[in-house]
Amino acid sequence: MKYVEGDIEPVDCFFCHELALQDDTENLIIQRGKNVFALLNRFPYTTGHIMVVPYKHISSLDLLDVQTRGELIELTSHTMDVLKRVYKPDGFNVGANIGSAAGAGVAGHVHIHIVARWVGDTNFMSTLGETRVLPEELSTTYQRIRSAW
Repeated sequence: MKYVEGDIEPVDCFFCHELALQDDTENLIIQRGKNVFALLNRFPYTTGHIMVVPYKHISSLDLLDVQTRGELIELTSHTMDVLKRVYKPDGFNVGANIGSAAGAGVAGHVHIHIVARWVGDTNFMSTLGETRVLPEELSTTYQRIRSAW
């Protein structure tokens, strides 16, 4: 509701903002690696919607150094493994929207979305009501994923 009612303070880059804060649980950061981190999406498409993000505020994958790109893919793969164990999805959408023309919500800071999918997870609520229904709260999702990490 804070998002809907406009009660969230705008920041230049929420990835950089969340990363600078110390409370990983409060900020939904699941894992901090050497060059990248993983966090839950506060406005998920489905339960367990996770983003993997480099620490560097860079706009495109091709601008990242080789080590960071490698760690980005490894953490994305590990995230999928964890989601398979915890939620047993039927598949995944994995991708990056690079640039505002491609739909990037944070065009200046490249990130990869990992979205677990189940057969039939798009129903009339999403299609007609333009509303997502999630079966558990973010705090529960966070704890389940962290426990399985």
